[in-house]
Amino acid sequence: MALKPPSFLIPLLQDPVAIFGGGVSGQAVRELLALAGARGEIFDEKPGVGTSHAFDHAEAGRHQLVVFSPGFAPEHPWLKTAHAGGCICLGELDFASFFWRGRLVAITGTNGKTTLTKFLAYALTAAGESACAVGNVGLPFSRLPGQALPAGTIAVCEVSSFQAETLEHFHADAALWTNFAEDHLERHRGLETYFAAKWNLFEHTRKGAVFAGSSVQHFAREFGRWLPPAASVSSAAAEPDPRLEGTVFARYPQRENFLLALAWWRHSGRPESALYAAARSFQLGRHRLALVGEFRGVSFWNDSKATNFHAVEAALGSFAVPVHLILGGRAKGGDLGAFIRRIAAKTRHAWLIGETRAALAACCAAEQVPHTVCGTLDEAVRGATGSARPGDHVVLSPAFASFDMFRSYADRGDQFEKLVSNLRTTSIFQ
Repeated sequence: MALKPPSFLIPLLQDPVAIFGGGVSGQAVRELLALAGARGEIFDEKPGVGTSHAFDHAEAGRHQLVVFSPGFAPEHPWLKTAHAGGCICLGELDFASFFWRGRLVAITGTNGKTTLTKFLAYALTAAGESACAVGNVGLPFSRLPGQALPAGTIAVCEVSSFQAETLEHFHADAALWTNFAEDHLERHRGLETYFAAKWNLFEHTRKGAVFAGSSVQHFAREFGRWLPPAASVSSAAAEPDPRLEGTVFARYPQRENFLLALAWWRHSGRPESALYAAARSFQLGRHRLALVGEFRGVSFWNDSKATNFHAVEAALGSFAVPVHLILGGRAKGGDLGAFIRRIAAKTRHAWLIGETRAALAACCAAEQVPHTVCGTLDEAVRGATGSARPGDHVVLSPAFASFDMFRSYADRGDQFEKLVSNLRTTSIFQ
């Protein structure tokens, strides 16, 4: 399937396009370029991943256009070199948007954005429309233009702060922002900078079609940003909805996702009944606070996708009693002491893993939270299992990135589930 690039891009495609990042986004960009009759060369800092693992002034002179993956921060040395060499630099979403002819609904938020993206695509499909979940959800936006899709297909695109902060040409028909809390401060220079990165998505959305949850409204006021009244969705303290009983959206935090979806659904003129019908059959993806096993009366919960403080606090709010919490990983910035203070009353015992375990142990000691420093996830699971009593809950809700010990949050969750499944065959628990 050949694609015709916009006329202004054609001169930039005469030379090879430099693609920064050899992951799924970079590979998708290279495939999209091939469909447009152009050639891409991948540059990745990991040796052997791309055409080259170095980009200098000489390389900048060979390229007119650079397309970069979300992992490349705006101040990355390669991007500075590319700009200095006169290259035009585009994020993957910007580049893909030049080739997308369908409608586009963008989703962002500190938490819930993946679930909301998948749910909206699911609900639209269930209602007889053509929709695809793309972006930070796992399928790069760049893959969509090359697919044979019905006319009028809606791309429901998850947009992270890393993607939103550099948007220039991407333009959404609507944007939904679930919530806002402390996260990614290892990349953004502070909470206001993180907020501004996500706000840039609203700046690239059709006027009158933005929707924001309660916490977003709070921080918008704090940072002097104006939201139109119609954009405000009361998502934090909504009354129970009997039509959602028995669905994954019956309780907070998933209830917040449904309310944002409902706001857009109504705005678009679609019947509410169709969205409620989809809610009754929708299932959450893996690694999102799911019961994965029981052993000797103890329940084990996998919430490995909880990679920030806000997600953990929401998870703990689902339990009526304090839990055995497996916590830790690679730091992403934020106030550890304040976080431990907020969850102290909901934590029976903290089992601490990863690069942050020592810092977390100091904070737990300061707040008198019982805790154990563990060298591995296996050690944490064994310790929690041996300490827990019937009726207790052991919850993997780490609050941090997984890359210190695992390939991804999914790998972390998979390993936890395997450890739980092996409990019955582990001799010390017989």
